[in-house]
Amino acid sequence: MTHSHRPYPPRSYAWYMVIMLMIAYILSFVDRYVLGLMVEPIKADLGLTDTQMGWLLGLSFAIFYTTMGIPLGYLADRKRRTWLISIGITVWSIAAFTSGLARNFWHLFFARMSIGAGEATLSPSAISIISDSFPQEERGKPIAVYSAALGIGAGVASLVGAGVLSWAKSVPEITVPILGVVAPWQVTFFIVGAPGLLMGILFLFMREPVRHREGMGQEGEGFSD
Repeated sequence: MTHSHRPYPPRSYAWYMVIMLMIAYILSFVDRYVLGLMVEPIKADLGLTDTQMGWLLGLSFAIFYTTMGIPLGYLADRKRRTWLISIGITVWSIAAFTSGLARNFWHLFFARMSIGAGEATLSPSAISIISDSFPQEERGKPIAVYSAALGIGAGVASLVGAGVLSWAKSVPEITVPILGVVAPWQVTFFIVGAPGLLMGILFLFMREPVRHREGMGQEGEGFSD
């Protein structure tokens, strides 16, 4: 077994990175689940069927989220991970935001595909970053903190989505510059998609931890080795 003697980041910065990764994970759950809170108004406004909503809630997201994880994990082993996360967050946030501009089934379908592809960048890079930020015997707690977003994200999605919808429905008419009058479900997508754009910028400037390769082979090993 080979052991790396390269330094780990300062403990405060390592935990700052964990918290930021957890927040990004929570945002991904909000953008992923908020569609499920707005099924009826979207069906009514866009004239969608139950079958079409089933595709939007399931396969359109899942097919790209699952299949893109493998090549993105490959990139996470070889490229700058903070930049990969930045790109992924930006892609899924723009897709969530532009879901509010959808005019038909296919607009929403491709937006959901983009959300799935963008979110697939996060966990491979996040686990890799956490592993390179803490000694091997101390990684359990930060990984658990990051994984806590699994439960928190679904709850936040319900609270945020319901809160925004309730507010939007209480306003007689919602007017957005350039777009004009918009429906409450459209405003919900605009609001939940916007924070990720800022998060994407923040990750672009975060420091990349030095890679540690304890127990691993030579660099460049992959499926073909």
